[in-house]
Amino acid sequence: MTAMARDFRLPDLGEGLTEAEIVKVLVHEGEDVREDAPLLEVETDKAQVEIPSPMAGRVEKVHVHAGQTVKVGQVLVSFGEASATPGTKTALTDGRARQAAPAAGARATPPPAARVTEGPVPATPATRRLARELGVDLRAVSGSGSGGRVTDEDVRAAVAGATRPAAVAPRAPAAPERHEPARPAVERGPAKPLAAIGLQAPPLPSFEQWGPIERQPLSHLRRTIAERMTLSATVIPHVTHFDKADITDLDGLIRRNLEVARAQGVTLTLTSFLMKAAALALKGHPQFNASLDPAAGELIVKRYCHLGVAVAAERGLIVPVIRDVDRKSLLEIQRELGALAQRVREGKATLDDLKGGTFTITNIGALGGTGAIPIINYPEVAILLVGRSRKMPVVVEDRIEPRLMMPLSLSYDQTPRPATAGALTCVLGQRPVGSRL
Repeated sequence: MTAMARDFRLPDLGEGLTEAEIVKVLVHEGEDVREDAPLLEVETDKAQVEIPSPMAGRVEKVHVHAGQTVKVGQVLVSFGEASATPGTKTALTDGRARQAAPAAGARATPPPAARVTEGPVPATPATRRLARELGVDLRAVSGSGSGGRVTDEDVRAAVAGATRPAAVAPRAPAAPERHEPARPAVERGPAKPLAAIGLQAPPLPSFEQWGPIERQPLSHLRRTIAERMTLSATVIPHVTHFDKADITDLDGLIRRNLEVARAQGVTLTLTSFLMKAAALALKGHPQFNASLDPAAGELIVKRYCHLGVAVAAERGLIVPVIRDVDRKSLLEIQRELGALAQRVREGKATLDDLKGGTFTITNIGALGGTGAIPIINYPEVAILLVGRSRKMPVVVEDRIEPRLMMPLSLSYDQTPRPATAGALTCVLGQRPVGSRL
């Protein structure tokens, strides 16, 4: 009896994401693939991720191409039965083959047992990737999500007894690194207009009348950044408070402890101290660690502190999130921050790395200048920007001294704010904050 083709559709990517752009198709029609083998690379509003195959079988038809934008639920690939017999090594996507034995130090994953459950295990691509990295068989995990979906927490609970590296979520790849040549620029499809937010801008003039021009379609990420920043500027009444923090003593503290931290595998940076200081300040002023629900007329105050940190990557400015900053030591924060920033720059950050933030910090020190006005990362209600520190003459107990001063800019939603508008920035601007760290 001939089996019917099985369609794989773009799954729910979580965090309200409704579409993704195909960056690269990693399989060919007629190719046999294993379950969880790399299938497609897609770019969402938040990250570039690899989508694994939810099932084993032969690729009958690929319905998408690089540069195409697809919606959640749209068919990506149709599968038939695999042409190879069970246990036969099947080809991997894009001509790449995994080694039969795991690399030294990699977590060995036992071959899957005979499947008795029909259909793929319901899980997001990020959860499937996490399961591969931790060596977890998703079919052996009981899903606690909606409709029995396996979540990241379910996967981590399955390996709760395993030893985990200090402070850093276990994300070491289970398979050998794939060394590939640099990717050529993706041939994107026709440009798409940005989503309409609020009032429509008047039509642009014909720039060709003044000279030659070139039109460059925005990438999916760039288009999303533009839409979200427009949304933020349109629906949030921004107010920005400026201050300066004297970080002379803090800078000395960092310099004195560089070697001590390096001996523990950590390179101290100012950013981890800023995150810890922000977490302390948010505890005293929780209304900045919130979101506004205008429909309900309520301020949603979050009793957890997950801080987003803007990281400049080749694809644009991306904001990964470090969770529970208020509960972690400086070394834990710095270690996790270094690993997370590296994953972002290498394009390996998962959706889980980029969601759930409650407050954002961005540093423009590398750009120079004397400061800037940041735009709030909706639906948060505040964002802190720090600029390049400079030595400046400061009056200290009636004496003029050279002090290292760092400019601060706090943009916040004026709607839910109390009368003490600059409270958070003032706390960060006090010298005792740095010394308490």
